[in-house]
Amino acid sequence: MGRRKMEIKRIENKSSRQVTFCKRRNGLMEKARQLSVLCGSSVAVLIVSSTGKVYSSSSGDSMAKILKHYEVRHADELKTLDLKEKTQNYLSLKESLETVQCKLEEQNVDNISVESLTSLEEQFKTALSLTRARKKELMMELVKTLQEKEKLLRDENTVLASQLAKKQINFLQMGKENELLETEEERAMLLENNNNPPETLPLLK
Repeated sequence: MGRRKMEIKRIENKSSRQVTFCKRRNGLMEKARQLSVLCGSSVAVLIVSSTGKVYSSSSGDSMAKILKHYEVRHADELKTLDLKEKTQNYLSLKESLETVQCKLEEQNVDNISVESLTSLEEQFKTALSLTRARKKELMMELVKTLQEKEKLLRDENTVLASQLAKKQINFLQMGKENELLETEEERAMLLENNNNPPETLPLLK
């Protein structure tokens, strides 16, 4: 009989769960090491257990070097994720302004606590940071678009200049050929005239 396929779901028994975690963790790290050796690649494995303990393994390069390489290659993605996280955790700029306006319009404005004012200040700072980040993102997109348009225009200009140069060369070649034809025709006419001198009228006696 074949090996019974194990159903993938949470193991309720704590002891069995810990044993499975240790076995599979070691197996995963060994598979990562084999991948690195067989393919000459750099592999990093990070595992966080249910208790919060971190296990790490790296092959090919050090863990720090692999993580640095990932950070450099995915810097834009990481910034986007950080921006989204901040957006989810804080109110938008418009909501912050509305909240502050409501607070200031209350009759007991003098009774606003320091904690509330500090919270509003942090919301303002975060909203301002998000606004500046979005502004920078839009400006970078605009610059990129303009650079792409500039490249297209330069390419088109290069093609047009090449076509114009070819036409000029063809025009010059055609002019030279016409000159040669005219010269040959003139020579032919001269030769014909030399071979056939004009008839003279007989003198009257």
